[in-house]
Amino acid sequence: MAPKPSGADSLFGTTWVHVFEEDTAKGAVYRPDDSGVPLSRRPRERLRVKAGGSAVLFVPGPDDRFIERAATWKDEGDALVIRASDGGDEIRIVERSPARLVVQIRRARTT
Repeated sequence: MAPKPSGADSLFGTTWVHVFEEDTAKGAVYRPDDSGVPLSRRPRERLRVKAGGSAVLFVPGPDDRFIERAATWKDEGDALVIRASDGGDEIRIVERSPARLVVQIRRARTT
């Protein structure tokens, strides 16, 4: 079970970067932006969780520049769940430490 979030928690104020090379069967791995994440031709999604219930998802746009998507988060007992405000993706943080997040991502269906 993940510890309860607090204002001093390293989860907040950190930009977390998807390090897809480290993904496991349990989920996608994110590391702090300043932790030496290697460069990649494939754009790396990012997220930032803010104290107070808001978050920002950074997803690659058509020209690979990042598009910011507003989101909110809730502590749902066994996971901290981030939901895009546009009703899109849902990200469940199922494991976390100051150096690593493991998340399960449910992508919005597009038609």
